[in-house]
Amino acid sequence: MQYSFEPMHHEHGPAVLAVLNHHIASGFAAYPSMSLPDKLWERFFQALDGYPAYVVKHNGEVVGFGALKPYLLPDTLARTAEISYFLLPDHTGQGLGSRLLEILSAEALERGVDNLLANVSSLNEGSLRFHLRHGFVQVGYFPKVGRKWDQDFDLIWLQKVL
Repeated sequence: MQYSFEPMHHEHGPAVLAVLNHHIASGFAAYPSMSLPDKLWERFFQALDGYPAYVVKHNGEVVGFGALKPYLLPDTLARTAEISYFLLPDHTGQGLGSRLLEILSAEALERGVDNLLANVSSLNEGSLRFHLRHGFVQVGYFPKVGRKWDQDFDLIWLQKVL
């Protein structure tokens, strides 16, 4: 299988939203309970605030993405960014998430970011395993802060110091 990693651009919006909407509809990796409309792409893209973001393509089709975004706005916290990544199920387990993490970590360091934070649903065991396997440690736990499809979930914050 032929995969490529490309910087995310505005025209990737429909494909990125399709990946995200897949995860919204199929489980607890993405928090919303309903699909996001195309009009939200602009807001999503702006929230990245020029931070690194990539799409993963398989034979030219977007099958995933990963991005950094500012954690909080004060300049004193500029060394910290939130990381997120989503891959369609047929493309997991092939090292793509690890490669996205490598790429985003390298770019984070280039821009002076040496702390990565990830927030994960307690019902997303695969993501929790992925992060712990890649050097993240649990630093926060918020019980029952989420409810999706009449099921409570906890929010777990993980940190990796680069």
